[in-house]
Amino acid sequence: MVLNYRQIKNLGDRPMQDKVIIFDTTLRDGEQSPGASLSINEKLEIAQQLAVLGVDVIEAGFPVSSPAQFEATRRCAEEVSGPTVCALARAHEKDIESAGTAIGPAKSKRIHTFIATSAIHMEHKLCKRPGEVVKMAVAAVEQAKTFTDDVEFSPEDACRSEMGFLIEILTAVIEAGATTLNIPDTVGYVLPYEYGRIIGELAAKVPGIGKCVISTHCHNDLGMAVANSLAGVRNGARQVECTINGLGERAGNAALEEVVMGIHTRPDFFGKDRDKALTTNIKTTQIHKTSQLVSRLTGFVIQPNKAIVGANAFAHESGVHVDGMLKDRSTYEIMTPETIGLTGSRMVLGRHTGRHGFSDRCKQLGYKLSKDEEEQTYERFLQIADKKKEVYDEDIAALVNDEIHVVEHTYVLEHMRVVIDTDTTPKASVRIRTRDVVQEAEAEGDGPVDAAYEAIREATGHSPKLENYSIKAVTSGKEALGEATVKIKSDGRVYIGRGISTDIIEASAKAYIDAINRMVAAQDKGEEPGLKAEL
Repeated sequence: MVLNYRQIKNLGDRPMQDKVIIFDTTLRDGEQSPGASLSINEKLEIAQQLAVLGVDVIEAGFPVSSPAQFEATRRCAEEVSGPTVCALARAHEKDIESAGTAIGPAKSKRIHTFIATSAIHMEHKLCKRPGEVVKMAVAAVEQAKTFTDDVEFSPEDACRSEMGFLIEILTAVIEAGATTLNIPDTVGYVLPYEYGRIIGELAAKVPGIGKCVISTHCHNDLGMAVANSLAGVRNGARQVECTINGLGERAGNAALEEVVMGIHTRPDFFGKDRDKALTTNIKTTQIHKTSQLVSRLTGFVIQPNKAIVGANAFAHESGVHVDGMLKDRSTYEIMTPETIGLTGSRMVLGRHTGRHGFSDRCKQLGYKLSKDEEEQTYERFLQIADKKKEVYDEDIAALVNDEIHVVEHTYVLEHMRVVIDTDTTPKASVRIRTRDVVQEAEAEGDGPVDAAYEAIREATGHSPKLENYSIKAVTSGKEALGEATVKIKSDGRVYIGRGISTDIIEASAKAYIDAINRMVAAQDKGEEPGLKAEL
């Protein structure tokens, strides 16, 4: 629905029962980011995920620009079900012919044609007069209509174009059959109030615009792409062109995840309640997965503080914040991580973590500490936190086990032999001393570490669940020390062991035995399991 001018001026009175069409241009505009080139198969993989995400339109490429672009667009049209598949074309016969042929196999297809309309672009880039530009735009739309009824037109650099000329050219392409009118802020020049005003004025003054969908396409040169897009929606636009993770030329495009979650999270702004608010077809629980896929295939790392999908978007370290979160998540989270497909918030332990957050993390790891033990451990934690950016669960476990619980080495690895052959299953044999008794065992496993662990289980008689295993180099060079860390769980309590050796298999075995020794020491003291770990 397009709003009239009076409704735009009186935002509180306007109806808000519309759906916002999400037009994803990751595969076209997003791929134009320097260094973000995708193969045809990678494009297809992203397109399939965009369909799962629920986008309405996928701009699959710019077919005339290269054979690979043509083929990628054609395969998306042929193999991707659900969304409308769109191809971009300049207002040139060859471009439109190529776009129409590429999208031919699609069940739902669109051609998106464009031509520059700002004075600076017409004079210096096109070298054409305004009247010639209007004729080219009309001819392009008419040609596109021979391939599909769904034709989108964009006046490139619209936000630096004269309003009178915009109204003239949009009126002409509507008469030629355009069904979507996209208003691009091509160079990210305008601010939200200005962009909203442009959309509102066009909605009020362009004859016949009620038959079309008004669309936004905002670049992020001033960091306003999402804000401008939402201002456009607020003023009558019902399609937003955007990209996953905000990819795009220069500073990028409006980020799909931010636009969608803005609409989703603020029904009070886009309507009086959720029943009357704007909606999208996006399955928000697929946002994180889609973001990660695009990041992996393009090689563009997502900055930690990126809204919605950054690693820190649902992470909390400040003592005040953590305390509030533990009492009620809504104190510091305006949306839940589950909404975008994550399993929960992340409480980061660091120098800003308060006592409440530290205590809660200890409980989550299965430790039930007395007041004195908690105080002693917290003081040691603060000393470590001053030296490290982030304190991990392994550090907490080491603090509790090393500083509070003096661990007797119940089991000592005296000898280990591992046999690895490419043609046979790995085997390990161990000799373990427990007090005055020596136990020997031999076992097979999927790999040398698995075989060693199975032999240790048989020799000690303990089979705790292995929750996590990792190994890293702690020094450099070919004689580097390897440090193995294992996390085991028994009766709902987590125990963490470490082992160091120049042989990574030996380090792994030492770490596993260390964790078992800590488990046995705690059990001998009759300590209660505490809370179950949910990691």
